[in-house]
This record gives sequence, structure tokens and C-alpha cells, in this order.
Amino acid sequence: MFKSLHMKLMLIMLLLITSLMAAVGAFLTTNVSSFYIENFHDQMNDMFGSDTETDGTALAKNARFMSDLLSAAAAPDGAAQMQNILDANTGSLGIDFRTRNYYILDGSTGAALAESDEGDTILASTPNLLSALNGKVGDRSDVTANYMDVAIPISGGENSYIIYIRDNRDTVSKLNGQLFTIIMQALVIGLLISVMFSYLLSKTLVGPIEKVTEGAERLAGGDFGNKLPVESPDEIGILTGTFNHMADVLQDSLNAVENERNKLDTLFLHMTDGVVAFDHDGSLIHCNPAATQLLQRSVPQETVYDELFGSVYPLTQILALQRPNYADAEMMVGDKTLELYFAPFSDRASGGVLVVLHDETEHHRSEERRKEFVANVSHELRTPLTNVRSYAETLRDSGGDIPQDTADSFLDIIINETDRMTHIVQDLLTLSRLDAGNTEMTCTRFEFGEAISSVVRANALEAKRRGHELKLEPTQPLPLIYGDRQRLEQVMMNILGNAIKYTPDGGHILVTAGTAGEHVWMEVSDDGIGIPEKDREHIFDRFYRVDKARSRESGGTGLGLSIAKEIVERHHGTIRLARHEGPGTTVRLTLPIRQEGQNA
Repeated sequence: MFKSLHMKLMLIMLLLITSLMAAVGAFLTTNVSSFYIENFHDQMNDMFGSDTETDGTALAKNARFMSDLLSAAAAPDGAAQMQNILDANTGSLGIDFRTRNYYILDGSTGAALAESDEGDTILASTPNLLSALNGKVGDRSDVTANYMDVAIPISGGENSYIIYIRDNRDTVSKLNGQLFTIIMQALVIGLLISVMFSYLLSKTLVGPIEKVTEGAERLAGGDFGNKLPVESPDEIGILTGTFNHMADVLQDSLNAVENERNKLDTLFLHMTDGVVAFDHDGSLIHCNPAATQLLQRSVPQETVYDELFGSVYPLTQILALQRPNYADAEMMVGDKTLELYFAPFSDRASGGVLVVLHDETEHHRSEERRKEFVANVSHELRTPLTNVRSYAETLRDSGGDIPQDTADSFLDIIINETDRMTHIVQDLLTLSRLDAGNTEMTCTRFEFGEAISSVVRANALEAKRRGHELKLEPTQPLPLIYGDRQRLEQVMMNILGNAIKYTPDGGHILVTAGTAGEHVWMEVSDDGIGIPEKDREHIFDRFYRVDKARSRESGGTGLGLSIAKEIVERHHGTIRLARHEGPGTTVRLTLPIRQEGQNA
């Protein structure tokens, strides 16, 4: 019954009206009772007061009224005179002889001596009356009691009396009864009105929701073109508009998913790494062209896993792996070395295995180049060591017979060969530290232009010695940058030193610099022998030398530009060969002005 939103809204409205009327009724009845009690005690306090002196005499705000009562209490017929005074002030006391009456009692025994009620009334012992018998004003109120009373002790001479005023609260009870009747009538009318309006409200709210539900069903069926009409600018209208927007977004998302699938298909189709997918049973799902090229065979649809990779890694072991774990292995196909990566692409029984094939042939060739480098370094170190030993032994065995000029020449050769070995060892140590991450960068803010000028000045003498024309032409003021100045100057020294070293005597070397957005750049151009096209992409590779004989003559080890590249990349910059017109080479260094995590 209450599954319908119509009935839920109607029930909520009924409960709301009922709760509201109940709360209003309780509030009114409670406050009416409190009002009458407070009014009663305020009225009594105005006439009699509520404080008591140490002798038990009541202090009243109405001094004449209390003075008359005290004088009457001192008379022999004090009760009668006090009754006359009270009768004269019944209006001020609110005495109506029906619900509120006064009583004059004996101050010692509490016996009734006079009263406004002519009937035989038996007074119950109330807390206020007991207080008055003890000589204290009894004016405490009790909301739960069915009466209101106050008892004031009056003493005059040797006489003591108690003026006791009691109200049976019939007026309050009748008024509360009338309020309850009015509230119940209002409740019935309110329920009828709420039923009618809640039905209209539920129809107004539920109707558009039902339309949105129908639209959602059509959307689930793939119909994205049927838009819902927005009939109002309220929340329901916003919901309808949002639903239409959601349909558009969902359609765009599905189109994006389709595009992503097409991208993945294109990626698998054109990527250089091979990708082969198998289902849980080992049947082929997908194989891209790169995989067929790397495997050097065709892979028809009926191919199974064991036929291709069963001897390398069992299928069951791969399926037992927990994502994102994977297995790797190597496989030789012809003259190629393939690195294989096996990974399950789902943890469910309906999943399968993805195999990625990567050609490691070039990596092995790099290893061969490294071995060649070790041999070259050994040769480079053995040659100067042999020279140093030979010339040192010659000096030792000469017994001082060699002319001084010849001895000085031998010593110069020994020093040069020692410097050459030191340079080789320093390059090796620097590269080792960079690989191990043990090289700490001491980063500060410094002037990029000043660093370039310093490097140019340091190389000016060598350039002049070789007859080169070395020029520095900064195109604009250069900003401060953040980095390790010593390391970056080492990079600049390497670039400029190579230009001077590999440019025939009498060449021209131009150093330019500038800014580009959030980066600074420096270019070193020369008109030297240049770099062959086939070697340009390997020039920054480690252990690579364009001309081994020429590098050996100049003391090169093939590490300078590799070290420079490592330092620049640590600064999130780039170093590369730029386009160069005519003979020679242009090397471009680009660095960010600010580094990530730099303190302002």
C-alpha cells in the first residue's frame, strides 16, 4: 500500500498536520495553566507581598491594605473586621465566590473563623497552609495540582490569624476543554484539507518523476535522442533538465568509450611492442602486427598459448598470479632477443592472459657497447700509464746525463698523461655518482647570463690559442634561475669546450642566449667539422663516440655529453642538437626558470 509515492506523500502530510496540532494543543494548554498560576500569584503578591520579617510579620506592597489587616487582627473581633476588609477588596483579590474564595483561619490551630464561601468547606492541609501555620508565607505553586492557593500569617497583638485564598482552577479546566475541542475541530478540518492538497501535491510531484522514469527506461534501451520536456523552472524542472544533460553526457561517454576502444585498437595495431591476448583456456583473443613481426611468424586465430609460449611460462602459473603481479622471461627468435611480460587481465574465471613482447636486441647491443667502452677505457688508461712509466724510467736511468730541456719535455709529457688519466677517472666517477643518485645538487638562485659570461671568459684563452673567433651575443636580459650553478656551468663548459676542441683552428664560435616563456636557453654554434647524420641521434648516448681515433687524440671518452644530459635532466631541462645551416654544429641548452618544490 505504501509503496506508492502518492500514498507516502499523503501519509507524511497527515502525520505532519496531526503532529503539529498535537504540539500546538500541548503548548496552549500548558501555557494557559502556567499563565493562570502566574497571574494568581502576581495578584496575591501585589496585595500581600511574599517576604517575611524576623518577627513573622508579612511585608506587603499595598501598605494601607496590610496596615488595615494588622490593625483588625489586634482587635478582639479581629476575624470579623478582617473579613470586612477582605470583602471590600474582593475585586483586587479576584474573589468570585465560585472558583476562588478566601478563608480566615486561626493562626495556631488552622480552624476556619470566617470565609467567603457560605457552604461547609473542609480545607485540606496543603504545603502552603502548613507553611503559614509555622509562621511563614505559603506561596509555592504546583502546576500539577488541581488548585491554586496562598496562605499569609497575620499577627496583631496576642492574636494570630491566617488569610488563606484558594482557587479550584475550574476556569482553567473549562478553558483547556474548550481549547481541546477547538484543536480537535481544527485537526479534522486540517486533515481533510491536507488529504486534498497532499493528493494534488503528490500528483504534481510524481507526474514528472514518472516521465523521468519512462525516459530512464528508454535511456536504458539505448534511446538517447528522446528528450524530456522541461515544463517548469522549479526543482522538478531542474531534475528533468539534469536528466536530459545526463543523457547527453552518457551518450558522449559512450562515444568516448568507443573512441578509446578505437584508439586502443589503433595503438595495438601500430605500437612497436607486441601484444598477444589469450582467454582462460589458452585460445587466442588478439594479436597485433608487431607481435607477428617480433615472433617472425603468422599467428592465425586457432593458435593456442602453448604453441607460442608454453615452453617459456606455463599458462596455469600465470593465471594463478594475483593482480598486479606479473612474470617475465626472455625468448630468442632468430637473431632477436625478446623480453616477455605475462600478466592476468582478470581475476575471474572468464579472464585470461596478456603477453607483451619487447625487443631487447638494442639493449644487448648497448651492453656490447659498454663492454667496448671498458676495453677502450682500459686502452686509454694503459697508454698514458705506459708513457708515464717509460719516461719516468728514462729519467731515472739517465743518471743526470739528459739535457735539462729534454728532461723538462719528459716531465711535461708525464704531467699531460697524468691529467688525461685524471680526466678519464673523474668522468667515470661523476657518471657513477649520477647513476647511483649520490650526487647532491646545491641549488641556489643565480644569474643565468652571468654564468654564461663566466664560462665564455674561462674558454676565451683556449679559443684564442687556437685562433678561433669566440663571440657572446645575448639577445635580451636574462633572469635569475634556480639550480646548481657549478653543475650547470660544467654542462656549458662541456658544450663550449667541444665546440672549441672539434673546430679546426681559425674557426668561428657563437654563443647566444635568451628566454622562452618560463624557460631560458643557450645555444653554442660553430663552423667546425660537424656531426654525421647517422650519429646525431646517438650523440648523447653514454659511451658513444663519433670518431674513436679523433676522440682519443683529444682525450675524449664519450662521457662528457652523457654527463651533461644527466645534469640537465636533473634540472628538468633539455639538451639537444639544434638545426644548423652549413658546416658545423649547434647545441641548444634549455632550463626552467623555477624548479618544482623551489622555496620562494
